[in-house]
Amino acid sequence: MKAQTEQRTGLLYGFGAYGMWGLVPLFWPLLKPSGAIEILAHRMVWSLAVVGVALLAMRRWSWIREMLRQPRKLALTALAASVISVNWGLYIWAVNNGAVVEASLGYFINPLVTIAIGVLVLGERLRRAQWAAVGIGVAAVLVLAIGYGRPPWISLVLAFSFAAYGLIKKKLNMGGVESLAAETALLFLPALGYLLWLGAQGRSTFALDDPGHSWLLAATGLVTAIPLICFGAAAIRVPLSTLGLLQYLAPVFQFGLGVLYFHEAMPPERWAGFSLVWVALALLTWDALRTARRSRARLAEAGAIAAAAAGEGPGVGEGPGTTGVLQAPHGAPEPPAAAVTPAREPA
Repeated sequence: MKAQTEQRTGLLYGFGAYGMWGLVPLFWPLLKPSGAIEILAHRMVWSLAVVGVALLAMRRWSWIREMLRQPRKLALTALAASVISVNWGLYIWAVNNGAVVEASLGYFINPLVTIAIGVLVLGERLRRAQWAAVGIGVAAVLVLAIGYGRPPWISLVLAFSFAAYGLIKKKLNMGGVESLAAETALLFLPALGYLLWLGAQGRSTFALDDPGHSWLLAATGLVTAIPLICFGAAAIRVPLSTLGLLQYLAPVFQFGLGVLYFHEAMPPERWAGFSLVWVALALLTWDALRTARRSRARLAEAGAIAAAAAGEGPGVGEGPGTTGVLQAPHGAPEPPAAAVTPAREPA
C-alpha cells in the first residue's frame, strides 16, 4: 500500500515537473522587453541563489571538494554549462520570436537524436524498430525543411544541444540539484558581469520603473529550480520507464500552446512532418516497452530457476558442474533505465 502511495505521489511530481516545463512558453513573453541573453543571464544568477538555499537546507556540500579535486569533472561540468546555455538561450529566443512550434519539435526529435549519438559516439547497437524510428525521423526533418523552405535549424540545434548535454551528464553522473548548482556556479560570474555591463550601458531592463518586471526576472530562478525539484522527487518514486514516457508531456504542451494560444501557422506540409515524428516516437515507445517486458520476463525466469536450484540443494539431481545456472540472474539483461529514452530535464 505504501509503495502504491509513493508511486502515485511520484506520478504527481512527474506531471508537475513536465507540466511546468511544457507551460513555460507562457512565462518568457512576460519578460519582454528583456532580450533572450539578458533573460538567460538572470536565469543563471537567480538559479544559483535558489539552488544554494536548497543545498543549505539539504546540507549537501561534500561534492564541491570532490569536484575541485577532479579537473576532468570540472571541465566536463563547464562544457555541460556551455552547451545547456546555448539550449536555454535559443529556446527563450524562439518562444519570444514566434517559433514555439518549431521549438517543441526540437524536444520531440530529441530522443531520436539521443539514439543517433549513442550509435555514433558510444558505439551502441540498435534494434530494427529503433533504426526504423530514426529513419522516419530523418524523413520528417526533410519534409519539414521543404515546408519551411529551410532546415528547421531551431529544432535541430535544440535537439542536438540537449542530446549532447545528456551525454555529458551521463559521464558526470551527478545528482540533479548538485549538477545545476555546479553549472550555475561556473556561469554566475560571466552572467553577473554581463548584467552589470548592460546596466553600465544603460541597456538593462532590470531597473525599469515597473518593479513587477524586476520581480519577474528574479523569478527565473524559481522557474528553473521548482520543476527540477519536482523531477528529482518523481525520479526516486516511479520507474524511469514511466518518467521516460512522461517526458513527452512537455513538447506536447509546447506544441499545443504554439498552435492554439500563439496561433502559429501549421500548413499541411508542417502537419505531415510532425505526423512522421509522432509515428517515429510511437514506434520507439512500442519497441522500448516490448523490450522492457521481455527483460523482466527473463529476469523472473532466471530468478525462478535460481530459487528452485537453491531449494533443491547440491546433490539433488545436479552436481557442482551445473551450478552455472545460478549466474543467470546476474548475467541476464536488466530492464532499460527508461522505456523510451533517458528521462531528461528540458530547458
